[in-house]
Amino acid sequence: MELSEKCELCPRKCGANRLSGKKGFCGGEKDIKIARAALHFWEEPCISGEEGSGTVFFSGCTMRCIFCQNKEISRGEAGKLVSIERLSEIFLELQAKGANNINLVTPMHYAPQITAALDIARKNGLSLPIVWNTGGWELPESVASVKDYSDIWLSDFKYFDNSLAEKFSDAKNYFENAFASLKKMVEQTGEAVFGDNGMMKKGVIVRHLVLPGHTDDSKKILRLLWENFGDKIWISIMNQYTPLCKDERYPELFRSVTDEEYDDVIDYALSLGIENAFVQEGGAVGESFIPPFDLEGV
Repeated sequence: MELSEKCELCPRKCGANRLSGKKGFCGGEKDIKIARAALHFWEEPCISGEEGSGTVFFSGCTMRCIFCQNKEISRGEAGKLVSIERLSEIFLELQAKGANNINLVTPMHYAPQITAALDIARKNGLSLPIVWNTGGWELPESVASVKDYSDIWLSDFKYFDNSLAEKFSDAKNYFENAFASLKKMVEQTGEAVFGDNGMMKKGVIVRHLVLPGHTDDSKKILRLLWENFGDKIWISIMNQYTPLCKDERYPELFRSVTDEEYDDVIDYALSLGIENAFVQEGGAVGESFIPPFDLEGV
């Protein structure tokens, strides 16, 4: 897998010639840009565990979520350019620190460089499961291209209604691409496998962030996931929406999700028969849960 002169790694297919130094819509270019590489303890329990997840935060993103908690890096501004060789060293350094896995956050626009770095790291002793932590708006062919490099998919499924995806994330045809990509993730990964320590070694976790005022969309997603994948996947139902959006066009996003809204979504999940699920207790909202993008480990 290599970068081409016409980048089509994501559904935007912006066609940027990143080999010549031009940036794609995502902000990515030829070299890899990273904002943080450190042990992370705020993922799902079977990902972080007590030792932490070896998390690498990549700069840039194909989406433009107006409520993004990581806007500092998702716009491709914060971070440091590193070589493929340096990225391979970072993977090994995280393994040496006792990480449960290598957790690639928003990685797909750097997939060619990441897979090359993983090849080098594996030759030098990397043996941890690889987590592809994605916003979910991917192309199934891009998902398929990293089959030999993905043990765990930690993927968002943000919207059922495409109008919400376009309104809040500037992502046209979100549902079609996210659902097709998720099917590919499940197809190539299979049912979850856990180690004796409770850490996931293989599998798919689908995250869904409940948005204020949009519990009906959340319920449609849960039904879709249950009817199509059942217990093959784990579902993480999140209440940590933080009202960072100050755009007057979206006043409904100026508040947090209420306890009643979140409980309503959880009750619906239980009524469907969903058991393989993670839920969040109170206190998950706030900027304190946003990691510092201070170039640690880069």
